[in-house]
Amino acid sequence: MVIVGAGLGGTATAVRLLRFAREPLQVVLVERTPEHRNAGVAYHPAGNPWHHVFNIQAGRMSMFREDVDDFVAWANTDADRTGWPAQWRDVTFTESGPAPRRIYADYLADRLAEAAREASAGVTLAEVDGEAVEVVVDAGDVHVVVENSALPRDSTTPDASLVRLRADHLIVATGLEQRAHPFAAEVLDHPSFVRQPYSAAGVESVQGVRPDAVVAIIGSLLTGYDSAALLLRRGHTGKIHMISRSGLTIRTYPPDHRHQVLDLPPPRLSGDYEGPGDLVRRVKEEWDQACALVAEKHPDVAPVVVTERVAKSWEPHLPPLLHCVPTADLRMLLDGYGSVLATLRVSAVAYTTEVVDAAMTEDGQISLATGTVTRIDATGNGTLALTVSTPDTARTVEADLVISNFGREPDYERAGSALWTNLLENGLAVRHGRTGRGVEVDETGVLLGPSGLPSGPISVVGGPREGDEIVRYGRIGAFAFNLAAIKNHSVGVAADVVRRLESCYDDDQIVDVTADPATPAFACAVSLEARRMAARRRHDREELAHHLDDSLADAREALGDNRPTTATLRFAVNTAATTKLNDLSVTPRELRSLLRLDEPATPAG
Repeated sequence: MVIVGAGLGGTATAVRLLRFAREPLQVVLVERTPEHRNAGVAYHPAGNPWHHVFNIQAGRMSMFREDVDDFVAWANTDADRTGWPAQWRDVTFTESGPAPRRIYADYLADRLAEAAREASAGVTLAEVDGEAVEVVVDAGDVHVVVENSALPRDSTTPDASLVRLRADHLIVATGLEQRAHPFAAEVLDHPSFVRQPYSAAGVESVQGVRPDAVVAIIGSLLTGYDSAALLLRRGHTGKIHMISRSGLTIRTYPPDHRHQVLDLPPPRLSGDYEGPGDLVRRVKEEWDQACALVAEKHPDVAPVVVTERVAKSWEPHLPPLLHCVPTADLRMLLDGYGSVLATLRVSAVAYTTEVVDAAMTEDGQISLATGTVTRIDATGNGTLALTVSTPDTARTVEADLVISNFGREPDYERAGSALWTNLLENGLAVRHGRTGRGVEVDETGVLLGPSGLPSGPISVVGGPREGDEIVRYGRIGAFAFNLAAIKNHSVGVAADVVRRLESCYDDDQIVDVTADPATPAFACAVSLEARRMAARRRHDREELAHHLDDSLADAREALGDNRPTTATLRFAVNTAATTKLNDLSVTPRELRSLLRLDEPATPAG
């Protein structure tokens, strides 16, 4: 088993595999950038100074949806605070409060190490540095060619810098791809241009700029706020220009914000599709009515998060609506309204927003400009000149430092990744047809080829599934690839892979458990299996597995003459338990209660 990418997605999936597997399995976790291991770009310490905090509350950062308090508990009791600055050293983290982003790497590393220690006999973890550059599917196996790895070479790769790993299954968790900067082609290597603000070099440039320098930030949403807040908290006094096409900014979560799922009436958007303009008009009308309903029926919901509640409640109803929208129109709508959707669906904690918003007044230190940066040129005196264009005008902004938060590349045919180029060129992957975002996968995350069939034993976690998340689940904006999506991907993909590889599962026979007396026994088995999959300790999983075996025998007996094999029933039970663990119709805290995870490892009564 090989996982390519050891950031959040790869690490979370490795943890689930180490917990789920009961038969011998080696999990090989490959990472091309060693400092990104267990962190990715978003959380690695070198690219995240202590002033960078999560945009959401600390209480929502657990890597386990069924254990919502895990991150806060770790930060307060288990985190090694040696070397932490005084600002954070003695802090007691809370569910609704902020936390520095850089400590997440330690959290993920601790949970991965724990999962490896508590894994079943014969289930092991190997961490490998190197870049996966090629994938070959052969006779049911998958071979991953890794460049610049310290692993022993083999005769199948004549290039001395390459090594080939054979795997029963490959999981691709490469994170988000970086978008090209055509408007900055002439200044990409200029010392006053920061292309990657979440890199060590980028942070060094931002922190090293003189306090009175003029700074231009491309982007006015979350990443733009990070850059501006870092400057201001370090005492920057010079002018800061924030420039974006939308001119939108992010809102601030209330101090006591907690996740909540409201049961709202579905939007009335059925009927004939009459073009994007008509659809936008109807959506706005329904949206306004839904927001008014929340304000009336749920006065406890803070006004600033009403749109978040509505957007969440609409998710299950969006797929049939999107199905009726022609592909060209769907892509146009996603491109045109992406920033709006981002601001409606997510806010940020006050630690980040308050310092930026306070400086963004009419005559304040930060000026917000709406327009597209179409060109950046060096002036010859060390500064950079940005051309900011609107449909009617163009103006020039001169800056001592330019920080580009230009965003990710959703079109994987334009991504600069050697691995994705190889997968696409060799027909192992295809760009998502409906949205043009990410690649095509099936309902379990298995990679599909041009024929629409699985291209081999290859699964995908995270950003490459953006288009599928949009059309299959109605998750739009960052919620198609953020932490919440990755939590679900890690559970679903790990469970699917284990069902494929382990001998105790068999899907040859369809199990019908919809009629009594089978249903109660089946439900009991599903409950035990969900609890086994969520258990952190090997001893608890083994005890639950023993009770599960008894429950499976009871369920088979209840099915009478049509009873399936134990392996077939186990497959159905595990599939149902996976669905329960990924249930988004309830909050994580409600999920934990429904799964009875705080009860001892005894049979579910």
